[in-house]
Amino acid sequence: MFRALVFAFVLVLGYVSVSFMPPANKPNIIYIYADDMGYSELGCYGQQKIRTPHLDKIAAEGIRFTQHYTSTPVCAPARCQLLTGKHAGHSYIRGNYELGGFADSLEGGQMPLYPGTFTIGRMLQQSGYKTACIGKWGLGMANTTGNPNQQGFDYFYGYLDQKQSHNFYPTHLWENGKSVPLNNTYIDVHRRLTPETATKEAFAYYRGKDYAIDKMSEKALAFVRENQNRPFFLYLPFTAPHVSLQAPESAVEEYIGKFEEKPYLGQQNYASTPHPRATYAAMITHMDKQVGALMQLLKDLKLDDNTLVMFSSDNGATFNGGVEAAFFKSVSNLRGLKMDVYEGGIREPMIARWPGRIPAGKVTDLVSVQYDVLATLAEVAGYKQPLDTDGVSFLPTLLGQKDKQKKREFIYWEYPEKGGQLAIRMGYWKAVKTNVRKNRKGPWELYDLSKDESETTNVAAQHPELLRQFDAIVQREHVPSHLKEWEFVSPKFAE
Repeated sequence: MFRALVFAFVLVLGYVSVSFMPPANKPNIIYIYADDMGYSELGCYGQQKIRTPHLDKIAAEGIRFTQHYTSTPVCAPARCQLLTGKHAGHSYIRGNYELGGFADSLEGGQMPLYPGTFTIGRMLQQSGYKTACIGKWGLGMANTTGNPNQQGFDYFYGYLDQKQSHNFYPTHLWENGKSVPLNNTYIDVHRRLTPETATKEAFAYYRGKDYAIDKMSEKALAFVRENQNRPFFLYLPFTAPHVSLQAPESAVEEYIGKFEEKPYLGQQNYASTPHPRATYAAMITHMDKQVGALMQLLKDLKLDDNTLVMFSSDNGATFNGGVEAAFFKSVSNLRGLKMDVYEGGIREPMIARWPGRIPAGKVTDLVSVQYDVLATLAEVAGYKQPLDTDGVSFLPTLLGQKDKQKKREFIYWEYPEKGGQLAIRMGYWKAVKTNVRKNRKGPWELYDLSKDESETTNVAAQHPELLRQFDAIVQREHVPSHLKEWEFVSPKFAE
């Protein structure tokens, strides 16, 4: 009997020593989502002007992806496809479909998710997790079927309507279906100034007292504290650095004088500011500090080793609102910005940390996409039911088990805005088709990303056989949308 016990004990010790053993308790999961952050706006991706020490530390203590993509290069559909694991040819939400205006009295949100949508939140609820979405939702108001509390999230706090998130000092945020007032007066962020009216007092109009990012951070920390004794999933879609250019004065002061700049007066919409470059940098650094506070809390509560933390962004850097992507080299040498299916619009920073599970200091060139996240987290949480997803789990890559990583045939994008755009990545080949609404039979552009990451040399003429494959993928992957405005690939009506 004693020998049997010793033998069993040795077996247990041997099992414990195996790398990446599934934890006895389900790991906590935190997914942080920036808004309009370019591929190269973190120090760990080469940023030289903006400080992001806490996010850089996550990368240093975990893994950094160099070829990770959003599912669509604009807000609402990117969020839908992240949460549902569907690419844009199958997704219910494919564009920003606005149902209201900017004023508080016109707050109407965007096209809501349909009832009972299978989201990451719902999947993790079914797996025993307490779930929260804190930040920007953009998938339906509280009085619609898109209410996050009805779409897999036990707790919600933040902006329901993404137009409201253009203002970082709103009069209210939403908490579990109820409007919660903040200590701010109403600001029309799209009110423009002129050189004659651009006084210190005029710029002060665009500042308030309660900064939305800070309120979100407070709620995120509270959620972690309240659920420290059970598995939790925190989806944290911060609204920075999406314009308007607004940040606490103390954060902006850290950058004043660092750059040559002139006041922004709202000529490209969004709030005016005397220090646009300093403010933009401050928004990112201030968000980074909130991430640092969250990471410190995990350590203080001794949750660090059992928490998977991931960070990415919904699309590339923006082109309006006083943002100067070229000055900050926000997308490095990549072509395009937000709303483009070129690399600058869709390639995103992606870092992950999970001590003892994700080896530290790793960099991967795995070609992956945000509609892979649902499949990945299903494996992390031990979800056993069949998944209806277009994604491929990248958990083996996270765990350093590259030999077990499932290969994918392609990544597919379709985007109905900005003339209608298509893109497909297959291996190192990247095909792009623009202005599809005007000419559905228009030519493909083809780029070899192994040699031409900046998409400068179109080699489509040399590879007609690949173009036929891309046509077949579009025909196979596109499912007609429920909205006429989104149906540009194979419409059955005259436009």
